[in-house]
Amino acid sequence: MERRMDRDQSNAEAPKVRAGAYAWYALFVLVVVYAINFIDRQILSILAQDIKKDLGLEDAQIGFLYGTAFAVFYALFGIPLGRLADSWYRGRVMAIGLALWSFMTALSGFASNFGMLAVARIGVGIGEASASPAAYSMISDYFRKERRATALSIYSSGLYIGGGLSLPIGGFVLSRWNLTYPVAAEAPLGLAGWQAAFLAVGIPGLLVALWVLSLREPQRGASDGLPQPIVRPNAWRDFGRELIAIIPPFTLFNTYRLPGEFKTNLFALALIGAAAAGLAYWTTDFPQWAAYGFGVYAVFSWVQSLRHRDLPTYRLIWGNPIVVMLAIAFGSISFVVYAVSFWTPPYVMRTFYPDPTGPGFYIAGMSGAQEVATIVGWGAAVTAAAGVITGGIIADLWRQKHPAGRIYVNMLSIMLSAPIVFAMFNTSELETFYWLFPFAHFFSSTWVGAAVATLQDVVLPRMRATAGATYILGTTMVGLALGPYYAGKVADLTQNLSAGIFALYIVAPFTLGMLWIASGRLASIEAGKVVRAREAGEII
Repeated sequence: MERRMDRDQSNAEAPKVRAGAYAWYALFVLVVVYAINFIDRQILSILAQDIKKDLGLEDAQIGFLYGTAFAVFYALFGIPLGRLADSWYRGRVMAIGLALWSFMTALSGFASNFGMLAVARIGVGIGEASASPAAYSMISDYFRKERRATALSIYSSGLYIGGGLSLPIGGFVLSRWNLTYPVAAEAPLGLAGWQAAFLAVGIPGLLVALWVLSLREPQRGASDGLPQPIVRPNAWRDFGRELIAIIPPFTLFNTYRLPGEFKTNLFALALIGAAAAGLAYWTTDFPQWAAYGFGVYAVFSWVQSLRHRDLPTYRLIWGNPIVVMLAIAFGSISFVVYAVSFWTPPYVMRTFYPDPTGPGFYIAGMSGAQEVATIVGWGAAVTAAAGVITGGIIADLWRQKHPAGRIYVNMLSIMLSAPIVFAMFNTSELETFYWLFPFAHFFSSTWVGAAVATLQDVVLPRMRATAGATYILGTTMVGLALGPYYAGKVADLTQNLSAGIFALYIVAPFTLGMLWIASGRLASIEAGKVVRAREAGEII
C-alpha cells in the first residue's frame, strides 16, 4: 500500500533541527520512564527467593515469570503500539502504557498463586510495550543522526538505572516488611513482603504518567530534513488492524483476506504448534512453550500482513535479510545479558549467604538479602549506566570513521564481558565476585545504544517506531523469553546455577558471526533505503 507524505513537508532539503534545551529535558523525562519500566520489570529478581518459597515454584517457573510470560506479550503488543506511535501522539501512547503497567505491577502484589502472578506479568508486558518504540521515535526526532547513538544510549541507561534501583528498593521493602510482620497473616491485607514490594513500586508510576502527558511532540522527521505530519489519518483504525494482524485467532481471519497467504499461515501454525508441543513434552514446561509458540506464530502472521499493508516498511525491515539478521543478533546478545542480570542476585544469595534473612557481611544493620540488593543493585545502576552511555559515545565516534563502527561496539561488548562473567561465576570468594561484578556490567551494557541507532538508521522517519518495535521483538523473543528460562532450566537439571549461566554462551560464536556479516553490508543498506522504499511504492 502506498504511503503518501505531506507534499509541503517532504522536501529533502528542509533544514535539519538542532537539539535544544527542551530536547535534553524531554530525554531526561524519558529516562525516568524507562527507569520505572525496569524497576517494575526487574524487581522480580530480588523477590524470586521469597516467591519461590511461598508459591512452591521451580527455577524454570521463575524464569518463565520473568522472561516468557512478560516477553511474549511485550514483544507482540510492541508491534501494534509501535505502529500507533508512528501515526499518533507518541507521548500519549507512552502515558497510557505507563498507567497500565504500573497498575498491573501493583496488582501483582495481590497474587496468591503461579497463575495469578503470570497473568499480572502479562499485563505488565503489554503496558511496557508502549514505551520504547515511541521513545526511540521521539529521540530520533529530537536529535540528529550524528548524536543519535549518544542520545539513545542515555535513554537506554534508564534500563540499567531502573534495573539496579529495583534491587535495593525491593530488598528494603521486603526486608523491612518481613521484619515488621514476620507472620504474613498479621500484616495489612495479609500481604507477604514480596507482595508489598510490588505495590510499593507500582503505585508511583500512575503519577509519572501525568508528567509524560506534558511532553511536547517533536516534528516527525525534521532532524533528518524529511518533515512529516505528527498525526496521520485513521491512526486508531490502523492500530485495530495491527492488533487483528498479530493476535491469534484473529490472525486466521486476517490472513484469509490476504491473497495467497491463508494456506501458508495454516502451514506455519501447524509447524510451530508441533514444535512447541514437542518441546513442551520434552521439557515438561507446557506454559513456556505454549506461550512461546503463540508468540512466534503471531509474529509470522503479522509479517505476512505487513507485506500487503505497508510494502515499503516490509522491504526495509523484514524483507531485508541483513536487517533481520541484525535483529536476531541483538536478541542473542540480550539472551545472555538478561539471564545473567536476572539470576545474579539469587545466585549470590544461594552461594554466599547461608541465611539471607540473617545479617549481611559488609553493611551493618542489613539482612543478607538487603545487602545483596544494595551492593548488586547500586553496582549495576552506576556501572551499567556508565557503560551504555560510554558505548553510545564510542559508537557515534567510531561510525564517523567507519560505517560499521556501531556494529564493532556490539562485538566488543560480547568479547570483553564474557571472560569477566566466567570469572565471577567460578570464584569461591564473595569479595572477588563483588569486585568483578561492576566490570562485567559495564562492558555488557555498551552495546545497547549502538544497536538501537543501527536499526533506526536503516529506515525512513515514519518507520522508526516500527524499527524500534522490531529491535524489541528480537531482544524479547530471542533474549528475554528464552535466556532466563534456559539458564533456569539448566540449573534445575544440573542443580547448579553456574552451569545455567555458562550454558548461555553457546550462542556467542553465532552472534559474532552474524554481526561480522552484517558489518560488511550496513553502509549499502543505509545508503539505498530511499531508493528501495520508492521502488516499493513510497512517495518521497
